[in-house]
Amino acid sequence: MKNVIDPLIYLSYWPSAGGFGSNTNILETNIINPSVVLSVLIYFGKGVCVSNLLDNRKQKILDTIQNSEELCKGAIDQLEKARVRLREVKMIADEIRVNGDSQIEREKEDLLKVASENLEQLEDPKNETVYSEQQRVIDQIRQQVSRQALRRAIVTLNSRLNTKLHLRTIDHNIGLLRVMMNTND
Repeated sequence: MKNVIDPLIYLSYWPSAGGFGSNTNILETNIINPSVVLSVLIYFGKGVCVSNLLDNRKQKILDTIQNSEELCKGAIDQLEKARVRLREVKMIADEIRVNGDSQIEREKEDLLKVASENLEQLEDPKNETVYSEQQRVIDQIRQQVSRQALRRAIVTLNSRLNTKLHLRTIDHNIGLLRVMMNTND
């Protein structure tokens, strides 16, 4: 820092070397002309130009602030209306969701009921078919058992039947027929 200040001090001692110094001659320094011009401008233009410009600028700023406040109030009103509308839409959406859920449950129950009824309708013919098939099989088994019983009876009769037993059976059956005829008369 000392190295920077030393040359400046050196130049200040030598005015002819272009050093620093003060010139006290008012005419040489030309201070009077700008002062006069500045004074005239201030005297004649002080109320007109600067105050009008400042007033206009102030009014524009106030107008801008007022417009901004109105826009802000309008935006706040729109925001509040949007919030109210959002609440209404949420309520409607909740109602739709609840109604949709209950509608889904009702449709599910209806589908289950219809499926159950269809199943019962299919079960009835199936049960009837199974029953009729059971009856048919039972009838066939009865017929087969009857045939086998008759075959065994015939085999047994043929093996045990002789003429004497045969005549006694015929006489017994004739007696039964006479009793039945007498009771009918």
